[in-house]
Amino acid sequence: MDFNKYTINKGENMRVIGSIIISIVILYFGFYGTIILTISTGKDLYGLASAAFVLTLLIFANLGVWGQFAKNTVKYTFICLISLFVLFVIVEGGKAWYQHSLKIMSTQDVDLTQYEPFENNDRVAELGKEAAIKLENPLLKLDGSTALYPVFASFAQAVYPEDTYDSSMSEVQSTQTSGAWAGLLKEERELIFVPEPPSSIQSQAKAKDVELVLTPVGKEAFVFFVHKDNPVANLTMEDIQKIYSGEITNWKEFGGNDEPILAFQRPEDSGSQQMLRKVMGTKRLMDPPSDQRVSGMGGIIEETLDYENRKNAIGFSFRFFSETMVQNNKIKHLKVEGVAPSIESIQKDTYPFVSPFYAVHLSTATNPNLESFLEWIKSEEGQLLVEKSGYVPYY
Repeated sequence: MDFNKYTINKGENMRVIGSIIISIVILYFGFYGTIILTISTGKDLYGLASAAFVLTLLIFANLGVWGQFAKNTVKYTFICLISLFVLFVIVEGGKAWYQHSLKIMSTQDVDLTQYEPFENNDRVAELGKEAAIKLENPLLKLDGSTALYPVFASFAQAVYPEDTYDSSMSEVQSTQTSGAWAGLLKEERELIFVPEPPSSIQSQAKAKDVELVLTPVGKEAFVFFVHKDNPVANLTMEDIQKIYSGEITNWKEFGGNDEPILAFQRPEDSGSQQMLRKVMGTKRLMDPPSDQRVSGMGGIIEETLDYENRKNAIGFSFRFFSETMVQNNKIKHLKVEGVAPSIESIQKDTYPFVSPFYAVHLSTATNPNLESFLEWIKSEEGQLLVEKSGYVPYY
């Protein structure tokens, strides 16, 4: 038996086995890692980069097993390729950080726990005395827009029994405008605080053979905002319509910088998007900036992008939400027709986009506390809490 030949064959066999094991491990983890990365980010580019990285590891791991790393060509090629991947991660990570730093005005970013009743939060308005009424069981199940949670949370703190009322699942919660309407129409919620119902909601109520009963609670301004360094400070109603219909696409048309206008919108079922549609009147609203993402089932989902505070961006919301709840010092509210959105201009109805917000219930509601609660909201005490919460009283 040739011992040297046996040793060589044994060494080659071990390398073959090692190569197979390493290849299986790299391919297994690389395959699932690539799939997870692609789905979680929704970006095909990341998936391709991950696949290329896996292929690189596969090739050079096998070259290492077969002792080829001693060659300078192999070694330097590997270093160059890894450097490219590192550079890709740094660049994409920097872009992701920058994108994240721009995003504001998302209702998901607002911490509603700081407005929850009976939590000793100084953000919840107080009467400073006992309310004229105190509600007992069955307590009304309240819901409403994120922007209006502070005011109806203050109502609950004034007249509900002291208890824990979680903002996401209790008698006093906020599931945003769309969730509140859905809960009301399913009769899971009894009184919701929202802007005027859109035609789609009215149609759903009609299909269920119920009426929506609206009680005005207060008034609020619908505002447009831009980056604080944008030189444009005033727009007319017609200007806004032309921006959001796509007729005017550059800020230089309004005396601003020679930059394209990035006009963000909100999801279709949001209260502020419905207000934008009212502002547009008969003009067609252009498609919003959106992003295509890969869903967990492999399909493509198109999502309306959240507002990003770029220097050429314009967005919209309600005054109290954007001014107080979000607390971002990188934006400025635009004047409309020369009038700034303020409590005074809302009170005097001089700001063009002033609208009531409502407490809404179904005509079939049976809770015995409903009428007395609504009367109290319209009373001096209820309206004082509207004012102390930072909104403008209706009555």
